[in-house]
Amino acid sequence: MARGPTPAEIFDRAVDEGQRRLDQSLLELVSTSFIAGFTIVFGVVALGIVEAIVHPRFGDVSRIAGSLAFGIGLMFLIAGRTELFNENFSDPTAAAIDGSGSTDRSRSQVLWKLVRLWAVTFVFNFVGGGLFALVFSVEGVLPPGTAESLVTFAEETTHKSAWAWFADAIAGGALVSLLSFLLAAVESSGSRLVMAYVVGFLLALGPFSHVVVTALHVFFGILFGANIGFVALAEMIGIVTAGNFVGGLGLVTLTHVAQAKGANESSD
Repeated sequence: MARGPTPAEIFDRAVDEGQRRLDQSLLELVSTSFIAGFTIVFGVVALGIVEAIVHPRFGDVSRIAGSLAFGIGLMFLIAGRTELFNENFSDPTAAAIDGSGSTDRSRSQVLWKLVRLWAVTFVFNFVGGGLFALVFSVEGVLPPGTAESLVTFAEETTHKSAWAWFADAIAGGALVSLLSFLLAAVESSGSRLVMAYVVGFLLALGPFSHVVVTALHVFFGILFGANIGFVALAEMIGIVTAGNFVGGLGLVTLTHVAQAKGANESSD
C-alpha cells in the first residue's frame, strides 16, 4: 500500500499551490473568480431542480437528493481550478506563512497579494454568480417548482438568528477550507473530484453557510419573489463572511499550519 503524504509534505504542496494563486495577474484573478461565481450557480440550480422534482413524492428526502446534485457544482470548480472565496484561504495563507522569515518589504508584498486575492475573489464571485442568477430567473428557463424551492430556502435562511448564521458560517468555512488540505493530500485527479463532491454534498446537506453560495441562493429567492429585503441580505453577508473567516482561517488553516510546523520540528 502506498504511503500517504506526511503533514509536512501536505503543507509543502499547499505552499506551492498558494504561491501560484498569489502570483496570478489581476486579469487572471478576475476571470477565474467570475467563472467560479457562475459555476457555483449551476450547483444551486441543480439543487433547486432536484428538490422540486423529489419533494412531492418523498418529502424531506428531497434535501438529500438536492445536496447530491449540488456536489457537482463543487466538482466543476475544482476541475476548472477557479477561485472561490474561502476555498482559497488555506493554500495562500500557507504560502504567506512559509515566507515569514523574509524581509519586511517582501512580507508586506505577500500580505498585499493575500488581501487582493480575497477581495477580488469575493467581489467577482458575486458578479459572476449574480449575472447568471438573473439569466436563470427569466420566466420559463427553469422547470416548474424550482422557483418555489429556491424561495423556501431563502426565507428559511433569512429567518434564522444572527448567531445561527454565524455558527453555520463557522462550520461552512471550516468545511470549505478543509477541502484545500484534502486536495493537497491526494494524488490523482479522480480523488480530487471525489473530495470536492463529498464536501459539496455535506455543505448543502447541513446546510452550512458559505457566503457566496448562501447569498446567491438567497438572491435567487429574492428574484423569484421571496419577501426578503436587500438590507437583510447585506446583513447576512457580513455575518456569514465573519463566520467563514473564523472557521476557515482560524480553525482549519492555522491549525493545519501548526500541525505541519510541529511535524517539521519533530523530524529535526
